[in-house]
Amino acid sequence: MKKLNKLTKVLLLAISFFSIFALVGCGQQKDSENKTVKIGIYGSDDRVWKPIVSKLKKQGITLKIVEFNDYNTPNKALESGELDINAFQNYHFMNDWNKANKGDIVSIGDTYIAPLRVYSKSLKSISELKDGAKVAIPSDSTNEDRGLRVLKQAGLIKLKDKSSLLTTKDITDNPKNLDITPLDAAQTAHSLTDVAIAVVNNDVAQDAKLKPSTAIYKEKITKESKPYVNIVATTKKNKDNKTYKKVVKAYQTEATAKKIKEVYNGSTYAAWDYKF
Repeated sequence: MKKLNKLTKVLLLAISFFSIFALVGCGQQKDSENKTVKIGIYGSDDRVWKPIVSKLKKQGITLKIVEFNDYNTPNKALESGELDINAFQNYHFMNDWNKANKGDIVSIGDTYIAPLRVYSKSLKSISELKDGAKVAIPSDSTNEDRGLRVLKQAGLIKLKDKSSLLTTKDITDNPKNLDITPLDAAQTAHSLTDVAIAVVNNDVAQDAKLKPSTAIYKEKITKESKPYVNIVATTKKNKDNKTYKKVVKAYQTEATAKKIKEVYNGSTYAAWDYKF
């Protein structure tokens, strides 16, 4: 009987040890579920993303925001592993960047669409533009194409009918002999002291404190505008990452749509449910 009791004690002790290890293992597994995700954004977009940081924290996800002030660096940082995801570009920009850099960046969700606007410090109407006037447009290939199409929409120029990205060389008619100069997108707003008009991206305009209501022309959003929807992007190998998908889900909410409207003074629209 004593031997049996001794054996029972040994078994109970062993079970206790296994229980402790199991609990420790569960704790380690729980800790491992706490994920840190680095996201690269442009400028004032941080005001849209900050409320999402708190929301994700409750899900065990730490979202770290990294701000950039240009359109060239965020994709390089993504491919080098400095970032996990980024949210600054549209489909057109991503596809063009991949082609030019042999990249493998993909979209994992839509964010918003922001019409380009034409601003001026000297004109109140686009019809006031004089012959030979200086015009600034963004210089990266995607936004140069888009900027030129905006000038065409406004009736200022005519362009070649082609599906590939347009450049200033594709202008077929320029009745006012406008001096159209591509500049780094971030510089277009600052160029307004030197040019008659500038085509400015919405986030750049926001950072430069340009009010959308003061624009003298706004890009029309049509079915052809779908490639200009902004996105959350990552590398192809991470496109099915569950944590990154949770970030997208936390973003695509009615609360975020309202925040986008607030931050951008009604000039930018949530795109995940947008009716083109």
